[in-house]
Amino acid sequence: MPRVTPTSARKADHIRINLDEDVRSGLTTGLERYHFVHQALPELDLEEIDLSLSLFGRSLKAPILISSMTGGTDEAGAINRVLARAAQETGIAMGLGSQRAAIEHPELADSFKIRDVAPDILLLANLGAIQLNYGYGVEHCQRAVEMVDADALILHLNPLQEAVQPEGDTNFAGLLKKIETVCHKLTVPVIAKEVGWGISEQAAQQLVNAGIAAIDVAGAGGTSWAQVEMHRAQNDSQARLAAAFINWGIPTADSITQVRGIAPDMPIFASGGLRTGLDIAKCIALDASLGGMAGPFLKAATRSLDDTILAIQEVAREIQVTMFVAGVGNLEELSNTPLVEKTE
Repeated sequence: MPRVTPTSARKADHIRINLDEDVRSGLTTGLERYHFVHQALPELDLEEIDLSLSLFGRSLKAPILISSMTGGTDEAGAINRVLARAAQETGIAMGLGSQRAAIEHPELADSFKIRDVAPDILLLANLGAIQLNYGYGVEHCQRAVEMVDADALILHLNPLQEAVQPEGDTNFAGLLKKIETVCHKLTVPVIAKEVGWGISEQAAQQLVNAGIAAIDVAGAGGTSWAQVEMHRAQNDSQARLAAAFINWGIPTADSITQVRGIAPDMPIFASGGLRTGLDIAKCIALDASLGGMAGPFLKAATRSLDDTILAIQEVAREIQVTMFVAGVGNLEELSNTPLVEKTE
């Protein structure tokens, strides 16, 4: 039985809090400002609308990513296997939660190993970029990739979460150069990801210059990890510090636009508060490559595999119907479809 470590205990807290508490950001995603122009005569067969794409050498049936969530505990391992089976069945991508716990305690690695049930999916390994300032190097990143037979590595950026976390790692000085080293030496592409506060133009430019292969904006409007950490606070002072940042961050829609302006040809993953296929379709029209969701799939995975598959299929169908009534037949056309922005 896997041992309980400080890192794995924190991950168990995160699962419990996300399932049981209201941890939403005080901000919206910004997607509510955008609308498609309805086409009453789309001249399309709904069933022929193509949601497929290719990314990092893998074929996806729909532009959906199960966003990075969990790992490092028995419960997390069971959830990851349900999510992976559902991703395999529906042909979508999946990101794993931070593998730091398994790097430091190899007996926890099985909670992340899902390739046996999902041989064909685009699978993303995951480590916190900040660990590069706390003793990690290219070899640790390579171990994370090889541990799960991943197609790419996410390096997640979470300065605010670390700052309000009782046990947070907060020395971000000089981190960019170490990210650059990983980008140039790792055997798979490296993806930079925020965890819910968005990527700015400045950060995007830094990451592009470092050699990042894709950016997951993970903007504000969904789960606020400051709120999550508020529920983990060890005293009232820590709780008040975390609570102060409920309205912090760059809304997802704005972050997509900012990153695209810096990186016109780079794959952008849209996540942060996405709840429907319509949200994902809007993100693709804003020129993201695919949309990531976590909460809805986590809740489904705690119920059953069938519920998880159904949840993914419903999101894919919502994307397809959106494209149908917007008059576009494939994702390339969707990315070139203008949105109407509501002004105040």
